[in-house]
Amino acid sequence: MKPRVLVVDNDPEMVSLLARHLEGEGRAATAVTSGAEAVAALEREEYDVVLTDLVMDGVDGWAVLREAQRRLPRARVILMTAFASLETAIEAMRHGAWDYLTKPFKLAEVGLAVDRALDDLRLRDENRRLRAEVEQRFSFDRLLGRSKAMQGVFDRLRAVADTDATVLLLGESGTGKELAARAIHHGSARRAGPFVPVNCAAIPETLLESELFGHEKGAFTGADRRRRGLFAEASAGTLFLDEVGDIPLPLQAKLLRALQDKAVRPVGGSEEIRLDLRLIGATHRDLLALVGEGKFREDLYYRLAVIPIRLPSLRERPDDLMLLANHFLARAAGALGKALEGFDEDATGWLLGHGWPGNVRELENVVERAATLARGPRVRRVDLGTEFVPETALGGALRPTLAELEARYIRRVLEETGGDKTAAAKILGISVRTLQRRFG
Repeated sequence: MKPRVLVVDNDPEMVSLLARHLEGEGRAATAVTSGAEAVAALEREEYDVVLTDLVMDGVDGWAVLREAQRRLPRARVILMTAFASLETAIEAMRHGAWDYLTKPFKLAEVGLAVDRALDDLRLRDENRRLRAEVEQRFSFDRLLGRSKAMQGVFDRLRAVADTDATVLLLGESGTGKELAARAIHHGSARRAGPFVPVNCAAIPETLLESELFGHEKGAFTGADRRRRGLFAEASAGTLFLDEVGDIPLPLQAKLLRALQDKAVRPVGGSEEIRLDLRLIGATHRDLLALVGEGKFREDLYYRLAVIPIRLPSLRERPDDLMLLANHFLARAAGALGKALEGFDEDATGWLLGHGWPGNVRELENVVERAATLARGPRVRRVDLGTEFVPETALGGALRPTLAELEARYIRRVLEETGGDKTAAAKILGISVRTLQRRFG
């Protein structure tokens, strides 16, 4: 998509000349002749750069700058004025303008200023993407494993990574399907592009279509501006659709059409957007069973399951359990600044005996909590908080209610902190007032 530039000047000839010049340089330019029109344009569309005159009747350039910062904080604003002074230039920079041009100027100067602004945007977007990649980088943190089951998964991930084949990741919640998707993306030729994850089960059905495909302004109540969808956001990269089994039937037909045609049409739009992305789907549900029940389209299933990869539950890979537990403990201890040496015999026995219905995610949470509560060099069973972890794998007692679990956990943390509610609240991640309200 061409970079979008909004050009604002109360001189019609000037604004037309600037817009034509920018269009000739490969920019998509929108020309308006007043600050009020500029504000209306900012409400309708997204722009990368706003090039605005400073002195205008009614709504001036300062107001346009403020409105652009409010509505499009990513955009770069370049101010133009014939009334140049050092004070004005300093004021412009202080208020967040990207650049400042003094009239009269050459068209080449305008083009250069816009190019610099766009280069800065690209650099910042890339840095933001790289930071996100570092924070949620490709790693085998939760996919760590030396068991035969996990080695088979690693082999399949490596085999499909450097292709554009559509992959369907299957497995229980907490088995690491998103990390597997990130592993595929990182190992592909699209690694420099964005990785865009979306949990289809977490978005209301009424909003899912516009989230995926985008929408035009006025397409529905509340659509006060044009919006790019997640398919467009994933251009040149990978779109990860988690919990595809929860996509409603009417939208399944549109998703199938998008995959077949490699194009999407925003809600309320008349033009299609061509797609250049790789799709990875994931679900904890039995899609073939849903197909048999008429709740999932068979043709969409086969379009998604070109390469199906199943991630085993933690129960299926017991050889990996202590490897993962010690990995999570070392990471948590490092973050807490503690010197923890491992688990004592009783704690190890409980870890190996628990059924882990929440899989690796549950194990990670239990170990991180234990690292927080541990007082000695080795984690004890009491540190694991086993009294509020359901003993489903051991045929234990009936599951306690959420309120009972909460009360027991709060009581335990208060005991560990010697009744210090401030310290307990910090461990629990709540305010002291909330702690007092819930536990007196």
